[in-house]
Amino acid sequence: MNSYLLETIRTKFPDAVLETHAFRGDETAVIRKEALAGVASFLKAELGFDFLMDLTAADYLPRDPRFELVCHFYSSKHNYRLRLKCPVYSDDATVVSLTPLWAGANWFEREVYDMFGIKFEGHPDLRRILMYDGFEGHPLRKDYPLKKRQPRIPHRE
Repeated sequence: MNSYLLETIRTKFPDAVLETHAFRGDETAVIRKEALAGVASFLKAELGFDFLMDLTAADYLPRDPRFELVCHFYSSKHNYRLRLKCPVYSDDATVVSLTPLWAGANWFEREVYDMFGIKFEGHPDLRRILMYDGFEGHPLRKDYPLKKRQPRIPHRE
């Protein structure tokens, strides 16, 4: 099973796959962000990945691509797990939304937007989810000032 998933993705999307690796049952495919919608759709429709377990990001400043989108998928039918990673450049921090395929992507994508500033094209309601609307910046970015003062907001009842 280890090589089956990765080889299938490599064969189906030869121009999209940047690298693959597996370690102790964790299989990872690093793909171009432009291919995310097609690969994700294939995973769901053809390989039975019915559950998006997590979607998050990492900031690797000063490296460029600065960000990496990380998606964890699970197939309950086959008991497969798969990780997809997409490099995201800071000057084009936009990725396609996976909400049309998995409704649960909605909150994950809002969190990534709020914490890292990565935007999701086609998201039905992309707005902050953890920080208040007037919050300045994205607190999980490596260049976010540790001692940045934010305006206080009145308590709403």
